[in-house]
Amino acid sequence: MSSTQTVRRPSGGAAVHTVPAIELMGLTKSFGTVHAVRGIDLTVAPGEVVALLGPNGAGKTTTIDLLLGLARPDAGEVRVHGLDPTTAVRHGLISAVMQTGGLLKDLTVKETLQLTASLFAGTRPVDEVLTRAGISDIGDRRVGKCSGGQQQRLRFAMALLPDPELLILDEPTTGMDVTGRRDFWNAIHEDAARGRTVVFATHYLEEADAYADRIVLVSHGKVVADGTASEVKSLVSGRTIRATLSDADPVVVQQLRDMDTAESVELRGDTLLVTSTDSDAVARHLLTTTDARDLEITTRGLEDAFISLTSDGAES
Repeated sequence: MSSTQTVRRPSGGAAVHTVPAIELMGLTKSFGTVHAVRGIDLTVAPGEVVALLGPNGAGKTTTIDLLLGLARPDAGEVRVHGLDPTTAVRHGLISAVMQTGGLLKDLTVKETLQLTASLFAGTRPVDEVLTRAGISDIGDRRVGKCSGGQQQRLRFAMALLPDPELLILDEPTTGMDVTGRRDFWNAIHEDAARGRTVVFATHYLEEADAYADRIVLVSHGKVVADGTASEVKSLVSGRTIRATLSDADPVVVQQLRDMDTAESVELRGDTLLVTSTDSDAVARHLLTTTDARDLEITTRGLEDAFISLTSDGAES
C-alpha cells in the first residue's frame, strides 16, 4: 500500500462546531533510531467516537502521548479544539483513561474522586460521575478491594470530573466482563451524543467494530486506513467460504490450494475454511465435486483487514 487509504471524512456528532476536536498535521516523533510516528495527518470532528488501532509498535501510544502533551513532536503540529495540548489540558478540555497507575489503594472510590476533584477549579459533582461510570454502588469500597474492571471504571469517573471536550481511552475495558463492557460503551455513546469526542486505543477488534463511528488504522508510524468499520473491511478483497466435509480428503484440500483464486485453505476437523478472491468459483467446485454441505460465504472481517493492512508485507 503506497499511501493512506482514506475512505471518508465523517462529520460526526449532532452538535455543529467550526473547530476540529483534533488536528494532527505532519506529525513525526523519533526515539533515537526508532521512528515511532512518521508523518501522521488526522482530523477528528467533535462528537466522533474514533478507534485507534494498530499492532504493537505501530505508534499508537506515542500518538496518544503527543495528544496529551506528554511528549513533543519532532515536526508537525498538534491542535486540540484549536489549542496546543498543554493549554487544552490546563483548561480541562482533555481527560484520559489509562490502563494502569494513578490510584491510591487505601482510599475508597469516593475519596479518590473527591481528592481528584480538589485538583480542579471546577468539576462535575462526584455523585454524578459515580453514577455515569456505573460505580455508585461501590463508593465506600477501598480501591485495593476493587476488581480490575471496577478500577478502570473509577479511572473513567476521574476523567469525567472536569467534563472534558475530548476523552482519550487507552485499552479502557481491560478487566471488564462482557456486561461491563457493554454498559461502559453505552455510557460513552451517550456522552458522544452530547458532543464529547472520544478516541480510544484497543486490542479488542470486536469493540472497535461494534462501537466506533470511525476506525483509524496505524502501522509503522503512519495512518494506513481511515473510515467506518465496513469501509475499512472493504479495503481487503475476497470472501471466506465455510463448509462441512463428511470426508476430509487431503486431495480435496490440495485441489482448493491449487486454485488461482484461493488465498488460504484451512481444515479444522470436518470444517473447511477457504479465503478466496472468487468465492463463486470455490463454492461451485465444492458443490459439484465434493460432498460439502452447510456452505456459507461471508465478507472478510475487521481482523482480516487489520492483518492485511498492518502486516510486515504490506506496503508502507
